[in-house]
Amino acid sequence: MANEKQTVVVLGASPKPERYSNKAVRLLLEHGHRVIPVHPAIKEIEQLPVVPALGHIEGPVDTLTVYLSPALSAPLQSDILKLKPKRVIFNPGTENPELKQALEREGIVAEEACTLVLLNTEQF
Repeated sequence: MANEKQTVVVLGASPKPERYSNKAVRLLLEHGHRVIPVHPAIKEIEQLPVVPALGHIEGPVDTLTVYLSPALSAPLQSDILKLKPKRVIFNPGTENPELKQALEREGIVAEEACTLVLLNTEQF
C-alpha cells in the first residue's frame, strides 16, 4: 500500500501535540491521506472534525491505526469488524492478540507496527 493515498481512521486520536496519536494525524495529513480521527469527547483535532465512535464512519476504510490500550480496544471488536478496514495497525503498547486473531479470521490484515515509522520509511 506504500505511496497510495488512503482513508485512515485514527482510533484514540488526541488533541495533545505531544501524543503519538496526534503526531500520526499530522504525519498522515502531510502524506496526503484522508484522516478520520476518532475520540468520544473531542470535536476537532488538527482542524479535522472528530468522529465520536467507529459506527459513525461511512465508506470504505483502508487502514485503522489503533492508539488505545487492549482494555479499551477489546470492547470495540464488533465495531472494528463491522467497519471492515483493509488493514489494522496496532501501535506499540496497543497490542491485542485476541482482537488481532479476530481480524485475521475475517480476512483483515493486522500488524503490530508504528504508524510514524511506517510513514517516515515509506512503508505505510
